Amino acid sequence: MTALAGLVIVETAERVTGEFAARLLADFGAEVIKVEAPGGAPTRAMGPFHDGQSTLFRYLNSNKKSVQLDLDAPQDRALLDRLLARADALIDDHGPDWATQHGLALGSQPDIVHCAITPFGQDAPPHWQVARPINVMNAGGWAWHTPSESAPDRPPLMGAGRFMSDYEAGLEAALCTAASLLRKRRTGMGQAIDISEVAVQLSRADCVLGRMLAGDAEPGPERTRYDMGGPGAAFVCADGHVYLLMTTRAHWRGLCALMGDPDWADAFPEDWLEYHCTRDRVTDFRRHFRAWIATQAKDVVAQAAQQAGVPLVQVNSAADLIDHVQYRHRGFFQSLGGALHPTVPYRMSASPVVLHSPAPAPGADQAMLR
Repeated sequence: MTALAGLVIVETAERVTGEFAARLLADFGAEVIKVEAPGGAPTRAMGPFHDGQSTLFRYLNSNKKSVQLDLDAPQDRALLDRLLARADALIDDHGPDWATQHGLALGSQPDIVHCAITPFGQDAPPHWQVARPINVMNAGGWAWHTPSESAPDRPPLMGAGRFMSDYEAGLEAALCTAASLLRKRRTGMGQAIDISEVAVQLSRADCVLGRMLAGDAEPGPERTRYDMGGPGAAFVCADGHVYLLMTTRAHWRGLCALMGDPDWADAFPEDWLEYHCTRDRVTDFRRHFRAWIATQAKDVVAQAAQQAGVPLVQVNSAADLIDHVQYRHRGFFQSLGGALHPTVPYRMSASPVVLHSPAPAPGADQAMLR
């Protein structure tokens, strides 16, 4: 039996963050009923597309059911109440004004677990509630220094994907909802959950922010203030790119051995990364290393580097991930509906995650409302 078998989740979300939270619960075996407006969820129209379908929507909505309701129409709003009457939880990612207008204000469903995800929390001004992921990423500080060590004359970037803040907040929402469902099972009481996407970003305080809080680095508008420093960067290799991060003399010794102890390395003190990491040395290192790494195959050199204790990794494209040795070993991708779908990064012995149904067509389960 799956971990959340028998639980019913109603999802009125229309953004990546709420859809991802509900998808995680569906993977655990909950029955997730996705409520879509007439015409379908907005994410159905978001690329990239494969065979005319949004791959984003397919990823976010596998293992779910779909019904279409016009929540501005009284008869459809009444049907939603019928769904909520049998539900254990509700997940929504609209702003408070929309929720209040549709009778879904946080706290209005006291008998179930009601999780609301908004960019800045329920108490934020209305004009803040329309923030997009790029706004959240910048407000939370991540966009400014990711990816690290990019050119100082370039604007801040979002880092790992346009929906990173959505996924992070969705993960927190699923965790809080699952914990609250356990409480509900023990006490019979529901609970309201207020997720702030920016607060989630701030809770992921990283080493750069930590250096500032400790007084080791001064915050400021300069682009490089938020970088780690040192010679780490992405480099072009023979068949793609690799990323190198070095901070200790052990890293330096390992890399020198990996490169065959070249003569140019003798000009660098053994502890230069820790005590003598000047801008000139970083520039000189990168010039020499760039010439060497350009001749190396990324998978081969990355494996050799990691065996030597050097934090050098290959930069994989989406196509690379399908054939990645680790993903294949873990069975991360499962075949569903004639296509491979990513699953989850964990294994559960008693209730393994299985993708049993692809993302539903709009209103595919409308009959359940009769």
